Amino acid sequence: MVKIRRALISVSDKTGLEALGQGLARQGIEILSTGGTAKALKAAGLAVRDVSEVTGFPEMMDGRVKTLHPKIHAGLLARRDNPDHMSQIQAQGIEPIDMVIVNLYPFAKTVAQAGVKLETAIENIDIGGPSMIRSAAKNFMSVAVVVNPGRYSRILSELDANQGQIAEKTLRELAIEAFDHTAEYDAGIHRYLQTSLIEGESPVFPEIIRFTFIKQQALRYGENPHQQAAFYRQEPVGNQEPVPSVASASQVHGKELSFNNIMDIHAALEIVRDFEEPAVCVIKHTNPCGMAVGVDINQAFRKAYAADPLSAFGGIVGLNRTCTAEIARSIKDIFLECVIAPGFESEALAILKEKKNIRLLETGSMKCQEKQANSWMGMDFKRVVNGLLLQERDQGMITSQDLKIVTKRRPEEAEIRDLLFAWKVCKHVKSNAILLAKDGVTLGIGPGQTNRVGAVEIALRNAGEKACHAVLASDAFFPFRDGLDAAAQQKVAAVIQPGGSVKDAEVIAAANKHNMAMVFTNVRHFKH
Repeated sequence: MVKIRRALISVSDKTGLEALGQGLARQGIEILSTGGTAKALKAAGLAVRDVSEVTGFPEMMDGRVKTLHPKIHAGLLARRDNPDHMSQIQAQGIEPIDMVIVNLYPFAKTVAQAGVKLETAIENIDIGGPSMIRSAAKNFMSVAVVVNPGRYSRILSELDANQGQIAEKTLRELAIEAFDHTAEYDAGIHRYLQTSLIEGESPVFPEIIRFTFIKQQALRYGENPHQQAAFYRQEPVGNQEPVPSVASASQVHGKELSFNNIMDIHAALEIVRDFEEPAVCVIKHTNPCGMAVGVDINQAFRKAYAADPLSAFGGIVGLNRTCTAEIARSIKDIFLECVIAPGFESEALAILKEKKNIRLLETGSMKCQEKQANSWMGMDFKRVVNGLLLQERDQGMITSQDLKIVTKRRPEEAEIRDLLFAWKVCKHVKSNAILLAKDGVTLGIGPGQTNRVGAVEIALRNAGEKACHAVLASDAFFPFRDGLDAAAQQKVAAVIQPGGSVKDAEVIAAANKHNMAMVFTNVRHFKH
C-alpha cells in the first residue's frame, strides 16, 4: 500500500475534476496543479498550490514549459525504498509526489477536425504531460498515475476505504494503463505527421505502421467452439471518418454477433456497397449464394433470395438501401442469422424484432470519400504468422467502354449489362471463381475451386436449366478451352474474363464455334 500525501493534477479533459479535487482534499492530500486546471480547482473552493511555486519558475513559452523541472520529476522518480534517492531529494529541498493525475492535450480530437492546420496540430502535442506520466509510471511501486477520468470514482473509493492509501495491485494496473495511453498518444502523432509532412500526402506504404484496435466485444468463440476470440475496432486517423463497416455499424436487435457472423456480414456489405442501384446479397460462409439488383430494394431482395433459397437458410443478408416492411415480412418466416442495411423502416424493425435472435445492424450512409477509401487506413490487410500483407482494396471497376470484344458475335445490350453485373459480383467470390447470371441476378456460383473447369461445372450444376442463355464470369483467364466447352453444353450465351492466357486463341476459337460472345477485361479478380 502507498500512502498518498501529495497529488499533481494537470488535465485537458476536466470531466469529474471538481469531485476528484474534493475527494482528495477530504483525505488531506495536498494538491499541486497548473494553468487552467488550477484555476478550475480554485474556483471550486479547493486549496491548490501552483506548480510554479514549487519549481520557482513561471510557466514559459505559452505553457510549453511548466512541469519540466527536477523538482517535479525528482519528486516522482525517487525510489522510496532507496535511502540514497531520498537523501538526495531531501538535500535539494524536493518533496515526493505520490500521485499524478494527467490527461493530455486533445491531439486526436484536434486533427480530426476538418481543415486543421499543421501549426495547430503541433501546438496540441503534449510534452510535459507524457513526461510526468512516464516518470510516475516508471516508479509505479511508489507513485499512482491516473490517466483515465473514468477511474476517478474508483480511486477515491479506494482512498476512502484505506485511509488514503492505494493498493499495489491498483498501482500496477494504473501503470499499465498509463504506458498504453502514452504509446497510443505517440502513435497517433506519428500517424498524423506521416500523412502531413511527406509532401503533404500520405505514403501509400509507410515504412512503419502502427495500429490501434480497441476491443469492441468478447466473442463466445472463434470459427469453432474450441477457439477463443474477440472483436476489435480500428481507430481512424486524423479527420478520416470510418468506412461503413461491420465494425462501425450499430446493432439494433438480436443476439450478440459471433466470429463467423462478423466475417459473413463483412462479405455481404462489401458486395452491396459496390452497386449504385438497389442491391441485395445473401452470404453463406463469406461467399454469395444469391445476389441481385432491382428497380427497387424490394425487387432486388426477391430476386436475390430466389436465386438459391436452399443455401440462403441460415445466411446473412446485406442491403444497400433501407430495409422495408415488405422485406421484413418476407424475412419473418425465413431462418436468417443477420441483416445489415443503411437503416430499417420503423415498421420493418417492429416486424423483425418479433424474431428474438436475428441480428439487425445499421450502417448509416454507405457512401464514403474515395480519398479515405484509398488511404492506407482503408486498405486490405491479410495476416500471416509473424507477418502482415498490406494491399490496396480491389476497386478495379470497369464499364462497357473497357470491354474488349474478342469473338465474332458481339454481346447484346442486355448481355453486356449482365456481364458487367456478373463481373462485379465475381470479384467477391473466392478463387477460382465462376459465376452465372441473367437479368441482374446470380444463378449459379462455383467458388474456391482448385481448377477452373471444376468451378464451371459446379456453377452450371447450381444454375441447372437457368444456365441457358445466361452469362458467365470468370475471375481469371481460362487456361484451356474445356471451361468454355462445358458452358456451351448448357447454352451459356456470353462470357466475361480477363484474358491473358497463352491459350487465349484456343479459348476464343471455342467461343466462336459455340456462337458465344466473349469479352476481355484485362483485369483479374483473384480473391484468396
